[in-house]
Amino acid sequence: MSQSAGQPTISVVVVSRRRPEALRRALVGISQLRYPAFEVVVVADAAGLAAAKDLPFGDQLKTVEYETPNISAARNRGIAHAAGEVVAFLDDDAVPETGWLHHLAAPFAKPEVAAAGGYVRGRNGISFQWQAQSVDGTGEGLPLDLNGDEPVVLTPSNGRAIKTEGTNMAFRREVLAQMGGFDPAFQYYLDETDLNVRLAAAVHKTAMVPRAEVHHGYAENRQRTAERVPRDLSEIGASKAVFLRKHCPEGQRAAVWKAFWQGQRRRLVHHMVAGNIMPGDVRRLMRGLQEGYAEGLTRSFGQMPELTRASEGFAPLDVPKGPQVLICGRYWRRKAMLSEARQAAKEGKLPSVFIFSRTGLFHSVRFDPDGFWLQSGGLFGRSDRRQSLFRIQGFGARLRQEFQRVAAQRLLSKTLLPKRLRAKQHAQR
Repeated sequence: MSQSAGQPTISVVVVSRRRPEALRRALVGISQLRYPAFEVVVVADAAGLAAAKDLPFGDQLKTVEYETPNISAARNRGIAHAAGEVVAFLDDDAVPETGWLHHLAAPFAKPEVAAAGGYVRGRNGISFQWQAQSVDGTGEGLPLDLNGDEPVVLTPSNGRAIKTEGTNMAFRREVLAQMGGFDPAFQYYLDETDLNVRLAAAVHKTAMVPRAEVHHGYAENRQRTAERVPRDLSEIGASKAVFLRKHCPEGQRAAVWKAFWQGQRRRLVHHMVAGNIMPGDVRRLMRGLQEGYAEGLTRSFGQMPELTRASEGFAPLDVPKGPQVLICGRYWRRKAMLSEARQAAKEGKLPSVFIFSRTGLFHSVRFDPDGFWLQSGGLFGRSDRRQSLFRIQGFGARLRQEFQRVAAQRLLSKTLLPKRLRAKQHAQR
């Protein structure tokens, strides 16, 4: 490790296609990461690269133009230009918490750790979209029962691999190079799962890191709408066929495919009942799924590229960062607080905004493209969806509670809280 305290240099690879605004937002979030030495490699189409280069720090990004709709091949292009000891991956419709790399990198201080994965929050910024899982040769995941917030180093066993999610994962670059990176046969789906299974076969250890969080938006693409309604299932079918050919015993494949097919049809029927698609769309999409599967049965796989060391060397992102700031208040001051947050972000500060109304509205968290985190909701409403539906609570107590919920992930110091709330927090310990 080249950094002090065992911190490796990191290359953050972001692949983007036809989503320049989402990419810009992701890169603004990445620029606020608190980590001593990381570079950013953007693999995108022309529109995405133009959006990236237009950012104030755009000239510091490593950029690779790539137009082909193949997530594995695009990620391999990113690895080829990555010079960090560790390569981390983030989707263009995701934003990392400020402490993402700080937490995700920590397990790599142990030389036996080859990979690490964090947790993913969904569109409301509160509920988890993805947590720890294992996966086997069918490609289906099972939850892992992990307790606490500390990293856990896991060894694959009993034919199961440790699953990492594509929008929040990291690998030692030397391991990726040895394994050939991602298999280009997986053009959209199961690419990281295939890599997880290959890592398990080589008995590499993976760390799950609960505090390494990203927020994932599921933005529109050619396979789905902005509301997550499927447009085309053919590539999902093709990737499933390739995955089963590579990893599932031949005698089990037909039953696994039938169960998968039925699950996809149930999903489409649910969308039809909800009014999102018509009955004809169900038939069309299922036909595409089956046709994709048939194509995947003939698709070549395992043709891995050579991933040599990046010739241009390590290019750390150097964006001056001011202090983290806390902006909080009642809903009626919303306009003034948002204006204050935008001004603070322009000055290089890292604002976290909490706006509460005297209601029972559920809370939501999002990263504003102007460069600040915003949580809003009712004083009496849920943030954690497991909380009671309605609770009487004062403003100070609620602010302290929500601040503590995100402080570790965002590397927020308790000194940001008003002094009177810090005193109460100390007295309750």
